[in-house]
Amino acid sequence: MQSLGRFWRANVKRFGVYSKVLPEATTPSRIVPDHIEKPKYILIAEKLEVPKVPEIKNADQIRGMQISCKLAANILQRLGQFIQPGVTTDEIDELAHNMSIDAGAYPSPLHYNGFPKSVCTSVNNVVVHGIPDLRPLENGDIVNVDITAIKWCGPGVPFSQIGHRIYKHAKKYGLTVIPSVLGHGIGEYFHGPPEVHHTINKYPGFMQPGMVFTIEPAISHGSEHTVLLEDGWTLLTEDGSRCAQAEHTVLITENGAEILTK
Repeated sequence: MQSLGRFWRANVKRFGVYSKVLPEATTPSRIVPDHIEKPKYILIAEKLEVPKVPEIKNADQIRGMQISCKLAANILQRLGQFIQPGVTTDEIDELAHNMSIDAGAYPSPLHYNGFPKSVCTSVNNVVVHGIPDLRPLENGDIVNVDITAIKWCGPGVPFSQIGHRIYKHAKKYGLTVIPSVLGHGIGEYFHGPPEVHHTINKYPGFMQPGMVFTIEPAISHGSEHTVLLEDGWTLLTEDGSRCAQAEHTVLITENGAEILTK
């Protein structure tokens, strides 16, 4: 018991006191009305072609991305006002779902590769893809934080530069980047090239005007190692340390970059 006590004290000193999160009971998937257009990636009868190289979007595609990303930003802002101790992540999912439906939009994560909810909610030791459930949030829980390297984006910049910058910034504060969590190209498809690594990497290629991709680093104050649960979605830190993850969608322009989700 004495050695166990030393282990507990060492981990409290390193990580702090907080609740470790595991999946709990939840509610059924929410319904999307028939009048709302469903994305091709959830229609079994259709296989969406994903580009093999980063897509250069035209003016109409960019306008569409700007509209959808502005809606996402507005929903996130409302969720930030709604989240507080005692609120369940399932209630967060309900609000986000209803706001999407009210705007005539489909909540993107719902039924993507079988994901059962309309948003992902990752709390404390959950790295990414947490499934909203009936656990009430507690005072001190980490639900989200914004750590990105967008100011370094622009035409002609190597994709690998993003990871180098994020790695250096995290290391400066004694934090760890989870290497298995990647950003990605996005458009009519959910995931496509380029892969956006958030740590030191040799991913090839350069940013060009018209490219749209996500930057979504997951930052831990413990180990970089993770465990994927049997639900196929919930990714936990192996050592139980807390992790924060946030995402922005970025458009590369002629003169730099535009954050579409801001």
